[in-house]
Amino acid sequence: MQTHFSLAQLADPTIAEADSILRACVHCGFCTATCPTYVLLGDERDSPRGRIYLIKDMLEGDKPATETVARHVDRCLSCLSCMTTCPSSVHYAHLVDHARNHIEKTYQRPIADRLQRALIAFVIPHERRFRLALLGAVLVRPIAEYLPARLRTMLALASGQAAPATPANRPGTFLATTQRRARIGMLPGCVQPALRPEINDAAVRLLNRLGAEIVIPKSIGCCGALTQHMGREESAKSFARAAIDSWIAEIERGGLDAIIVTASGCGSAVKDYGHLFQNDPVYASKAARVSALARDVTEVIASLGLPDSITPQSHRIAYHAACSLQHGQHVREHPKALLRQAGFTVIDVPEAHLCCGSAGTYNMLQPELSSQLRDRKLANIATTKPEIIATGNIGCMTQLAAGAGVPIVHTVELLDWVTGGPKPAALH
Repeated sequence: MQTHFSLAQLADPTIAEADSILRACVHCGFCTATCPTYVLLGDERDSPRGRIYLIKDMLEGDKPATETVARHVDRCLSCLSCMTTCPSSVHYAHLVDHARNHIEKTYQRPIADRLQRALIAFVIPHERRFRLALLGAVLVRPIAEYLPARLRTMLALASGQAAPATPANRPGTFLATTQRRARIGMLPGCVQPALRPEINDAAVRLLNRLGAEIVIPKSIGCCGALTQHMGREESAKSFARAAIDSWIAEIERGGLDAIIVTASGCGSAVKDYGHLFQNDPVYASKAARVSALARDVTEVIASLGLPDSITPQSHRIAYHAACSLQHGQHVREHPKALLRQAGFTVIDVPEAHLCCGSAGTYNMLQPELSSQLRDRKLANIATTKPEIIATGNIGCMTQLAAGAGVPIVHTVELLDWVTGGPKPAALH
């Protein structure tokens, strides 16, 4: 794709990077076939190729974002299926992040949109605030029909009270129960400890049995992914800096062989810290060190290996590949291979490349499209006739749980179960 940025514009590293990404696009349109919003809407502007044209025009002309540009970029899920499909290796993820930052700085949204986005950014990345919000949701549920539509949508996703905190979701060191083979840091997350703390509990138990010492440092909170995908770059970097400082302190204190993340959406963000801070003279090298150590929990389990003494289970499992895992981190085979090794019958879901519609805050900000994608995903899952749905991302679990008809659990919960852990609560 030809671009016409001025030399003055190209002196800005972010514009220079956008220019490089834009020039890699050859207009082939392969991305349209795997883009969820284009599949649903059939509008070129709701495909990666169409959004690239909109973004190019906006950035090249150094124009404020228009309502049209904001609407079509907002509809992007950042599922990154287009990047898996693209034969030219266009790094759409970084380009759309640049666009969102520009939109946030130059476009004034309607007041209701601004308030909703501010509320999400204020509450969800902070576990204590999120817990209070879940309590509030329980209290106002009896009057839900009188609330504005936006609040009703958010209330519907808050399906229950916050779960009690558990040790594996708090700072601490969890010693290996066999000979120590690795020292591993873990990101507990901000939403997951309140909604499904048993996921991190299972990860710690399993990895301890496999010989890994698990460390959760103090002052570790949100990874920054949520606000980054809302175009709030400085907020995202603030969260990321705090996480990076915590990890670097732990690396220097006792060394780390890996940093695991059990929520794949967060994992994609942590693995990209090196890029996020590439132009930061203070954090560039530190961020790169953290990104180099980041792993999805199934990558570490696969490297350590499941024990020979397992209690294999014969349940039929539909494996839902979270977009952030299959497209963002390119982790596709480890989860399925581990589940099969554990004795489960693992079935791939049709249209596995299409997003379920969760996508961080997408199900709150774009509820209609999100619901259509959820229903499409659930229909595809139903064709496999599963007893259990397994996945690696809390967002997907929350999105699919209400209409799944069968239990939905994290992959690590199942692996912990067959190696001596308790049966996942969702299966009782």
